[in-house]
Amino acid sequence: MFRRVILIVVVVVVVSGGALAWFVFRKPGLPPGFAGANGRLEAKQVDIATKYQGRIKEVLADEGDTTDAGQVVARMDTEPLEAQLRSDEAKIKEAQDNRRTALAEVAAKQAEFNYSDKQYKRSKGLVVRGAVSEQEADVDRAHMETTRAGLLGSQAQAVRTQSAIDAATADAERIKAEIEDSVLKAPIRGRVQHRLAEPGEVLPAGGKVLALVDLSDVYMYLFLPEPVAGKIALGAEGRIVLDAAPDYPIRAVVSFVSPQAQFTPKTVETAEERHNLTFRVKLQLNKERLRQYEPFVKVGIPSMGYVRLNGNAEWPQNLQVKQVPQLWNPTVSTSSN
Repeated sequence: MFRRVILIVVVVVVVSGGALAWFVFRKPGLPPGFAGANGRLEAKQVDIATKYQGRIKEVLADEGDTTDAGQVVARMDTEPLEAQLRSDEAKIKEAQDNRRTALAEVAAKQAEFNYSDKQYKRSKGLVVRGAVSEQEADVDRAHMETTRAGLLGSQAQAVRTQSAIDAATADAERIKAEIEDSVLKAPIRGRVQHRLAEPGEVLPAGGKVLALVDLSDVYMYLFLPEPVAGKIALGAEGRIVLDAAPDYPIRAVVSFVSPQAQFTPKTVETAEERHNLTFRVKLQLNKERLRQYEPFVKVGIPSMGYVRLNGNAEWPQNLQVKQVPQLWNPTVSTSSN
Protein backbone atom coordinates (compact mmCIF):
# COMPACT_ATOMS: atom_id res chain seq x y z
CA MET A 1 0.00 0.00 0.00
CA PHE A 2 2.80 2.37 0.91
CA ARG A 3 4.62 1.61 -2.36
CA ARG A 4 1.47 2.34 -4.33
CA VAL A 5 1.13 5.74 -2.63
CA ILE A 6 4.76 6.55 -3.44
CA LEU A 7 4.25 5.49 -7.09
CA ILE A 8 1.16 7.70 -7.41
CA VAL A 9 3.04 10.66 -5.91
CA VAL A 10 5.92 10.16 -8.34
CA VAL A 11 3.55 10.01 -11.32
CA VAL A 12 1.77 13.16 -10.19
CA VAL A 13 5.07 15.00 -9.78
CA VAL A 14 6.34 13.91 -13.20
CA VAL A 15 3.11 14.85 -14.95
CA SER A 16 2.89 18.16 -13.13
CA GLY A 17 6.53 18.94 -13.93
CA GLY A 18 6.05 18.11 -17.58
CA ALA A 19 2.95 20.25 -17.80
CA LEU A 20 4.76 23.12 -16.10
CA ALA A 21 7.76 22.81 -18.41
CA TRP A 22 5.48 22.76 -21.45
CA PHE A 23 3.67 25.85 -20.20
CA VAL A 24 6.90 27.73 -19.51
CA PHE A 25 8.84 26.79 -22.62
CA ARG A 26 6.10 26.45 -25.23
CA LYS A 27 6.13 28.90 -28.10
CA PRO A 28 3.31 31.42 -28.18
CA GLY A 29 0.41 30.34 -30.33
CA LEU A 30 -0.42 32.08 -33.58
CA PRO A 31 -3.17 34.68 -33.45
CA PRO A 32 -6.03 34.61 -36.00
CA GLY A 33 -5.00 35.59 -39.51
CA PHE A 34 -1.74 33.61 -39.52
CA ALA A 35 -0.67 30.09 -40.41
CA GLY A 36 2.58 28.25 -39.89
CA ALA A 37 4.31 24.94 -40.45
CA ASN A 38 7.74 23.47 -40.19
CA GLY A 39 10.00 22.71 -43.12
CA ARG A 40 13.56 22.94 -44.31
CA LEU A 41 15.53 25.72 -45.91
CA GLU A 42 16.25 25.14 -49.60
CA ALA A 43 18.28 26.89 -52.27
CA LYS A 44 18.75 26.60 -55.99
CA GLN A 45 21.70 24.36 -56.85
CA VAL A 46 24.02 25.22 -59.72
CA ASP A 47 26.41 22.59 -61.07
CA ILE A 48 29.77 23.61 -62.50
CA ALA A 49 30.63 21.15 -65.26
CA THR A 50 33.16 20.72 -68.03
CA LYS A 51 32.20 21.77 -71.54
CA TYR A 52 34.62 19.35 -73.19
CA GLN A 53 36.13 16.02 -72.28
CA GLY A 54 39.45 16.28 -70.49
CA ARG A 55 41.59 15.73 -67.42
CA ILE A 56 41.21 17.92 -64.35
CA LYS A 57 44.41 19.80 -63.55
CA GLU A 58 43.35 21.48 -60.30
CA VAL A 59 40.28 22.18 -58.19
CA LEU A 60 40.54 25.47 -56.31
CA ALA A 61 37.46 25.26 -54.06
CA ASP A 62 36.49 22.93 -51.23
CA GLU A 63 33.15 22.06 -49.71
CA GLY A 64 31.89 24.94 -47.60
CA ASP A 65 33.83 27.64 -49.50
CA THR A 66 31.95 30.72 -50.64
CA THR A 67 32.63 31.76 -54.22
CA ASP A 68 31.95 35.02 -56.03
CA ALA A 69 30.55 35.23 -59.54
CA GLY A 70 33.40 34.91 -62.03
CA GLN A 71 35.82 33.34 -59.55
CA VAL A 72 38.03 30.58 -60.98
CA VAL A 73 37.21 27.34 -59.17
CA ALA A 74 38.89 24.67 -61.34
CA ARG A 75 41.18 24.23 -64.35
CA MET A 76 41.41 21.50 -66.94
CA ASP A 77 44.65 20.19 -68.45
CA THR A 78 45.12 22.17 -71.67
CA GLU A 79 48.52 20.89 -72.88
CA PRO A 80 47.03 18.99 -75.87
CA LEU A 81 44.99 22.04 -76.81
CA GLU A 82 47.98 24.36 -76.55
CA ALA A 83 49.97 22.04 -78.83
CA GLN A 84 47.10 22.08 -81.34
CA LEU A 85 46.98 25.87 -81.10
CA ARG A 86 50.70 26.14 -81.91
CA SER A 87 50.14 23.88 -84.92
CA ASP A 88 47.23 26.01 -86.15
CA GLU A 89 49.23 29.22 -85.69
CA ALA A 90 52.05 27.68 -87.76
CA LYS A 91 49.51 26.82 -90.47
CA ILE A 92 48.28 30.42 -90.45
CA LYS A 93 51.83 31.71 -90.93
CA GLU A 94 52.45 29.24 -93.75
CA ALA A 95 49.18 30.18 -95.46
CA GLN A 96 50.04 33.89 -95.14
CA ASP A 97 53.43 33.27 -96.78
CA ASN A 98 51.72 31.32 -99.56
CA ARG A 99 49.30 34.16 -100.10
CA ARG A 100 52.08 36.73 -100.44
CA THR A 101 53.72 34.49 -103.03
CA ALA A 102 50.41 34.02 -104.84
CA LEU A 103 49.74 37.76 -104.91
CA ALA A 104 53.19 38.37 -106.37
CA GLU A 105 52.43 35.74 -108.98
CA VAL A 106 49.13 37.49 -109.78
CA ALA A 107 50.96 40.79 -110.27
CA ALA A 108 53.46 39.16 -112.66
CA LYS A 109 50.73 37.39 -114.61
CA GLN A 110 48.74 40.62 -114.81
CA ALA A 111 51.70 42.48 -116.31
CA GLU A 112 52.32 39.69 -118.80
CA PHE A 113 48.69 39.64 -119.85
CA ASN A 114 48.58 43.42 -120.24
CA TYR A 115 51.60 43.33 -122.57
CA SER A 116 50.26 40.44 -124.66
CA ASP A 117 46.85 42.07 -124.92
CA LYS A 118 48.36 45.31 -126.23
CA GLN A 119 50.58 43.35 -128.61
CA TYR A 120 47.55 41.51 -130.05
CA LYS A 121 45.60 44.75 -130.48
CA ARG A 122 48.53 46.33 -132.40
CA SER A 123 48.90 43.24 -134.59
CA LYS A 124 45.18 43.24 -135.36
CA GLY A 125 45.41 46.91 -136.47
CA LEU A 126 48.44 46.27 -138.64
CA VAL A 127 46.71 43.36 -140.41
CA VAL A 128 44.20 45.82 -141.89
CA ARG A 129 47.02 47.90 -143.36
CA GLY A 130 48.86 44.81 -144.57
CA ALA A 131 51.92 45.38 -142.38
CA VAL A 132 51.40 42.14 -140.47
CA SER A 133 50.12 38.84 -141.75
CA GLU A 134 47.05 37.09 -140.37
CA GLN A 135 49.27 34.29 -139.11
CA GLU A 136 51.36 36.66 -136.97
CA ALA A 137 48.21 38.20 -135.57
CA ASP A 138 46.91 34.74 -134.68
CA VAL A 139 50.16 33.99 -132.84
CA ASP A 140 49.81 37.20 -130.81
CA ARG A 141 46.19 36.32 -130.08
CA ALA A 142 47.12 32.84 -128.85
CA HIS A 143 49.82 34.34 -126.60
CA MET A 144 47.29 36.79 -125.19
CA GLU A 145 44.82 33.99 -124.42
CA THR A 146 47.57 31.98 -122.76
CA THR A 147 48.57 34.85 -120.50
CA ARG A 148 44.89 35.46 -119.68
CA ALA A 149 44.54 31.82 -118.56
CA GLY A 150 47.72 32.12 -116.50
CA LEU A 151 46.36 35.25 -114.80
CA LEU A 152 43.05 33.57 -113.95
CA GLY A 153 44.92 30.55 -112.53
CA SER A 154 47.13 32.73 -110.32
CA GLN A 155 44.08 34.68 -109.09
CA ALA A 156 42.34 31.41 -108.19
CA GLN A 157 45.45 30.30 -106.31
CA ALA A 158 45.45 33.57 -104.37
CA VAL A 159 41.81 32.96 -103.37
CA ARG A 160 42.72 29.45 -102.18
CA THR A 161 45.52 30.82 -100.03
CA GLN A 162 43.08 33.25 -98.39
CA SER A 163 40.69 30.37 -97.75
CA ALA A 164 43.53 28.43 -96.14
CA ILE A 165 44.27 31.41 -93.87
CA ASP A 166 40.59 31.68 -92.90
CA ALA A 167 40.33 27.95 -92.14
CA ALA A 168 43.50 27.89 -90.03
CA THR A 169 42.39 31.05 -88.21
CA ALA A 170 38.99 29.49 -87.47
CA ASP A 171 40.68 26.38 -86.08
CA ALA A 172 42.95 28.52 -83.90
CA GLU A 173 39.98 30.55 -82.60
CA ARG A 174 38.13 27.34 -81.78
CA ILE A 175 41.11 26.00 -79.84
CA LYS A 176 41.47 29.31 -77.98
CA ALA A 177 37.79 29.11 -77.03
CA GLU A 178 38.27 25.55 -75.75
CA ILE A 179 41.28 26.66 -73.70
CA GLU A 180 39.26 29.52 -72.25
CA ASP A 181 36.37 27.17 -71.46
CA SER A 182 38.83 24.86 -69.69
CA VAL A 183 39.05 27.46 -66.92
CA LEU A 184 35.90 26.79 -64.88
CA LYS A 185 34.39 29.84 -63.19
CA ALA A 186 31.57 30.19 -60.71
CA PRO A 187 28.58 31.73 -62.53
CA ILE A 188 27.05 33.01 -59.28
CA ARG A 189 27.91 33.91 -55.72
CA GLY A 190 27.37 30.66 -53.90
CA ARG A 191 28.64 28.09 -51.45
CA VAL A 192 30.27 24.85 -52.53
CA GLN A 193 27.87 22.11 -51.48
CA HIS A 194 29.68 19.15 -53.02
CA ARG A 195 33.12 18.61 -54.56
CA LEU A 196 32.40 15.99 -57.19
CA ALA A 197 35.78 15.48 -58.88
CA GLU A 198 39.47 15.60 -58.02
CA PRO A 199 42.65 16.52 -59.95
CA GLY A 200 43.76 13.79 -62.30
CA GLU A 201 40.29 12.51 -63.07
CA VAL A 202 39.23 12.37 -66.71
CA LEU A 203 35.70 13.65 -67.18
CA PRO A 204 33.42 13.46 -70.21
CA ALA A 205 31.83 16.54 -71.71
CA GLY A 206 29.38 17.83 -69.13
CA GLY A 207 31.18 16.08 -66.24
CA LYS A 208 30.33 17.78 -62.93
CA VAL A 209 33.17 19.19 -60.84
CA LEU A 210 31.40 21.27 -58.15
CA ALA A 211 27.84 21.79 -56.95
CA LEU A 212 27.06 25.29 -55.69
CA VAL A 213 24.21 26.58 -53.58
CA ASP A 214 22.95 29.88 -54.94
CA LEU A 215 23.10 32.25 -51.95
CA SER A 216 20.79 34.70 -53.70
CA ASP A 217 17.93 32.25 -54.29
CA VAL A 218 16.94 30.78 -50.92
CA TYR A 219 13.43 29.67 -50.09
CA MET A 220 11.34 27.34 -47.95
CA TYR A 221 8.33 25.17 -48.75
CA LEU A 222 5.40 24.98 -46.36
CA PHE A 223 2.67 22.37 -46.67
CA LEU A 224 -0.65 23.79 -45.56
CA PRO A 225 -4.17 22.33 -45.69
CA GLU A 226 -6.67 23.54 -48.26
CA PRO A 227 -8.72 25.77 -45.89
CA VAL A 228 -5.52 27.72 -45.16
CA ALA A 229 -3.84 27.57 -48.57
CA GLY A 230 -6.98 28.92 -50.22
CA LYS A 231 -6.64 32.15 -48.23
CA ILE A 232 -3.01 32.81 -49.17
CA ALA A 233 -2.38 35.48 -51.80
CA LEU A 234 0.72 35.59 -53.96
CA GLY A 235 3.00 38.26 -52.56
CA ALA A 236 1.65 37.81 -49.04
CA GLU A 237 4.16 38.55 -46.29
CA GLY A 238 5.74 35.69 -44.41
CA ARG A 239 8.41 34.88 -41.88
CA ILE A 240 11.09 32.20 -41.74
CA VAL A 241 12.61 31.36 -38.38
CA LEU A 242 15.82 29.38 -38.61
CA ASP A 243 16.63 26.93 -35.85
CA ALA A 244 20.14 28.40 -35.96
CA ALA A 245 18.83 31.92 -35.25
CA PRO A 246 15.45 31.52 -33.53
CA ASP A 247 15.40 35.08 -32.17
CA TYR A 248 15.70 36.71 -35.58
CA PRO A 249 12.73 36.03 -37.88
CA ILE A 250 13.48 36.71 -41.52
CA ARG A 251 11.01 38.54 -43.70
CA ALA A 252 9.84 36.56 -46.74
CA VAL A 253 7.10 36.68 -49.35
CA VAL A 254 4.84 34.02 -50.83
CA SER A 255 6.11 33.53 -54.40
CA PHE A 256 4.23 30.33 -55.29
CA VAL A 257 1.18 28.34 -54.24
CA SER A 258 0.80 24.93 -55.83
CA PRO A 259 -2.39 24.51 -57.86
CA GLN A 260 -2.51 20.82 -56.97
CA ALA A 261 -2.86 19.10 -53.63
CA GLN A 262 -0.39 16.43 -52.49
CA PHE A 263 0.40 14.28 -49.51
CA THR A 264 2.59 16.01 -46.98
CA PRO A 265 6.24 14.81 -47.19
CA LYS A 266 7.44 12.43 -44.49
CA THR A 267 9.96 14.94 -43.20
CA VAL A 268 7.30 17.48 -42.30
CA GLU A 269 4.55 15.88 -40.25
CA THR A 270 3.53 12.66 -38.51
CA ALA A 271 2.41 9.54 -40.37
CA GLU A 272 -1.27 10.19 -39.56
CA GLU A 273 -1.18 13.77 -40.80
CA ARG A 274 0.51 12.72 -44.02
CA HIS A 275 -2.75 11.11 -45.09
CA ASN A 276 -4.23 14.61 -45.37
CA LEU A 277 -3.84 16.46 -48.65
CA THR A 278 -1.94 19.74 -48.48
CA PHE A 279 -0.82 22.48 -50.84
CA ARG A 280 2.81 23.45 -51.29
CA VAL A 281 3.51 27.11 -50.51
CA LYS A 282 6.85 28.72 -51.32
CA LEU A 283 8.33 31.40 -49.08
CA GLN A 284 11.05 33.36 -50.92
CA LEU A 285 13.72 35.28 -49.02
CA ASN A 286 14.69 38.79 -50.05
CA LYS A 287 17.82 38.52 -52.20
CA GLU A 288 19.32 41.81 -51.02
CA ARG A 289 19.09 40.94 -47.33
CA LEU A 290 20.35 37.37 -47.68
CA ARG A 291 23.96 38.51 -47.24
CA GLN A 292 23.16 39.15 -43.56
CA TYR A 293 22.18 35.51 -43.10
CA GLU A 294 24.76 33.80 -45.33
CA PRO A 295 26.44 31.89 -42.47
CA PHE A 296 23.11 30.22 -41.70
CA VAL A 297 22.06 29.48 -45.29
CA LYS A 298 22.42 25.72 -45.41
CA VAL A 299 20.31 23.41 -47.50
CA GLY A 300 18.17 21.22 -45.29
CA ILE A 301 18.41 23.26 -42.07
CA PRO A 302 15.15 22.88 -40.08
CA SER A 303 13.06 26.03 -39.93
CA MET A 304 9.61 27.31 -39.16
CA GLY A 305 7.63 29.22 -41.75
CA TYR A 306 4.71 31.55 -41.16
CA VAL A 307 2.28 33.22 -43.55
CA ARG A 308 0.00 36.17 -42.94
CA LEU A 309 -3.47 35.37 -44.26
CA ASN A 310 -4.98 38.71 -43.34
CA GLY A 311 -2.97 41.65 -44.67
CA ASN A 312 -4.25 43.87 -41.85
CA ALA A 313 -3.23 41.52 -39.05
CA GLU A 314 -0.26 42.61 -36.96
CA TRP A 315 2.59 40.17 -36.57
CA PRO A 316 2.95 38.81 -33.02
CA GLN A 317 5.89 40.06 -30.99
CA ASN A 318 7.93 36.89 -31.37
CA LEU A 319 7.72 37.17 -35.18
CA GLN A 320 8.59 40.85 -35.46
CA VAL A 321 11.66 41.40 -37.67
CA LYS A 322 14.52 42.68 -35.55
CA GLN A 323 17.73 44.46 -36.41
CA VAL A 324 20.23 41.75 -37.25
CA PRO A 325 23.49 42.01 -35.30
CA GLN A 326 26.90 41.10 -36.67
CA LEU A 327 26.18 37.39 -36.77
CA TRP A 328 29.46 36.36 -38.28
CA ASN A 329 32.74 38.09 -39.04
CA PRO A 330 35.24 35.90 -40.90
CA THR A 331 38.07 38.32 -40.10
CA VAL A 332 37.71 37.89 -36.35
CA SER A 333 39.84 35.10 -34.92
CA THR A 334 38.12 32.69 -32.54
CA SER A 335 41.38 31.51 -30.97
CA SER A 336 42.16 32.51 -27.41
CA ASN A 337 45.01 34.88 -26.66
